[in-house]
Amino acid sequence: MQTLIRGGRLIDPGQGLDTVGDILIDSGKISGIEPGRSIETGNEACQVIDASGKWVCPGLVDMHVHFREPGEEYKETIASGSRAAAAGGFTAVCTMPNTKPVNDCAEVTRFIIQKAKTAGLVKVYPAAAISRGQEGKRLSEFGDLAAAGAVAVTDDGRPVSNPLLMRRALEYASAFGLRVISHCEQLELSAGGAMNEGALATRMGLPGIPCAAESVMVMRDIALARLTGVEVHIAHVSTAESVNAIRRAKEEGVPVTAETAPHYFSLTEKAVEGYDTHAKMNPPLRSEQDRRAICQALADGTIDAIATDHAPHSELEKLVEFELAANGVVGLETSLPLGLKMVQQGLLSPLQLIERMAVAPAGILGLDSGLRKGSPADIVIIDPEVEFKVSAADFKSKARNTPFEGWSLKGRAILTLVDGKTVYRDTDFD
Repeated sequence: MQTLIRGGRLIDPGQGLDTVGDILIDSGKISGIEPGRSIETGNEACQVIDASGKWVCPGLVDMHVHFREPGEEYKETIASGSRAAAAGGFTAVCTMPNTKPVNDCAEVTRFIIQKAKTAGLVKVYPAAAISRGQEGKRLSEFGDLAAAGAVAVTDDGRPVSNPLLMRRALEYASAFGLRVISHCEQLELSAGGAMNEGALATRMGLPGIPCAAESVMVMRDIALARLTGVEVHIAHVSTAESVNAIRRAKEEGVPVTAETAPHYFSLTEKAVEGYDTHAKMNPPLRSEQDRRAICQALADGTIDAIATDHAPHSELEKLVEFELAANGVVGLETSLPLGLKMVQQGLLSPLQLIERMAVAPAGILGLDSGLRKGSPADIVIIDPEVEFKVSAADFKSKARNTPFEGWSLKGRAILTLVDGKTVYRDTDFD
């Protein structure tokens, strides 16, 4: 069956494409694309989608999610996480390995991939653990993991504290085409902390986590990338110090890429006031100065990608004393609207936003992305004008731990296609 997307604003940063036109889909692939012109199929059975006034973009790619399965299915499953991803406009996600058991072997990697196939929604690419059990002692079997379908390795949730092990991980991963994603945290500096170190933490009586707990490890891994010549990807950047280190490294030609999450360019530590555990995460929300640095880094390309760090928890983990509450927030269903807010504020162009949310993360992970003839029809249609209030009760995710409850936002995904198949359609989109 053919599908024709007619009259949408085609946006593909990989081609510098930003114009009105049509896209024809046949057998799960883009069979025709006509910027500035209409496509006539002559096929009466062709499904026509009127995308007038909408953006038609490569499907978004979230390179940092926690789907909790196997082991903590009460928080999220691969199926429920995939539904949330599709509703957010994502056609592909990369799952972190801190499941129970840890994804440090081919069997768990294959389990995740099979569960995603059974769900039949978005494409799920597992990241496996750098070290066995994420204990930071012995490397996992990267060759077996790559053969099973892993696209990256990381001990996300914990740092690789041993610099020699991290060096070996970079060298070993490069032999198997795996990207190394680094959770940058100096545990001796962050131990016991609950929020950003500063005057607010002191007033609230909470132990703080200094910015250096992140930036010291960022600098270390940049040094290791320089030493080995192997690219390292820095996860969830939250501080101006880290941004400055990454910017300098890129200027010097060091192979490094980086991501940040929507909460780091949308919120500051003030969101924690009132001891709101929905604003507790690791790394923590930082100062306004840090938030502005993150925004600037997204605008100038120092930070390559926006990733949600989607971290679902049940009420059991969040409705407790602040210091005891679990770290993390859900983000798949609010990421795009928060990114669109940056466009509305003039901080990013539409092309830059789609670059950060689709093309760049796909490129970092070695995935296909783009509105090109012959490419998989992984496409999101965005209504940039629709206004709504965030309501966690409406989330497709099992979890409700969002700091954005009640926010008024403008713009969101209204149709998500994976291999030409509709995996999400807004009920208000005819």
